[in-house]
Amino acid sequence: MIAVVLAALVLPAKDSTGVALVMLLVGDLVGVWTYRHNVDWQLIGRLVLPVLLGIGLGAVFLNLVDDLVLKRTIGVILLVLLALGFWPDRLGAHRPSVAMGYGGLAGFTTMVANAGGPAMSLYLLAAKYDKWRFLGTTAWFFFAVNLAKLPVSIGFGIVRPETALLAAVLAPVVLLGTWIGRLTIKKIEQATFDRLVTIFIIISALYLTFG
Repeated sequence: MIAVVLAALVLPAKDSTGVALVMLLVGDLVGVWTYRHNVDWQLIGRLVLPVLLGIGLGAVFLNLVDDLVLKRTIGVILLVLLALGFWPDRLGAHRPSVAMGYGGLAGFTTMVANAGGPAMSLYLLAAKYDKWRFLGTTAWFFFAVNLAKLPVSIGFGIVRPETALLAAVLAPVVLLGTWIGRLTIKKIEQATFDRLVTIFIIISALYLTFG
């Protein structure tokens, strides 16, 4: 999410979304290989249909509203989810219907602003996933989601040759970031990991809502 926010600061909204998507796919390739043994495939399987539905709704919404409404809508959604996340028992993360709801929301928010990470992260935190299972499940989940978004984004002109070229130029920096991340995660305790994820979600939500 921090990368998405930074891209939005220096590029027009649609261009930043396209560049971020291609860069995220580069990072996804490293993530799915690194955490291939720590994946909740059952959860991913349950989320396929709601995510595709969310992507479809996001594509429609993307064409109906301007950038400001888009960002603030996602920001408000994330702030509401953050508030619910402080009461994980009330959230009912163990219920399949709740997982599917979060999957649909992740599909919607990732389509309109590459912002599906916070919704998925909040669900996995509430479901008490340890950091390795958290990382493996999100890596494979968003690799699949980003691949599904790619043809839609090309069709809408969000990913174009010039945005793909810029992302390709930045790809070595993405790979450097994945290497640093692999070294760092081994040294972070579970409680610290959970707090950092929550802090990043708060920063992203506040920026989208008020930035």
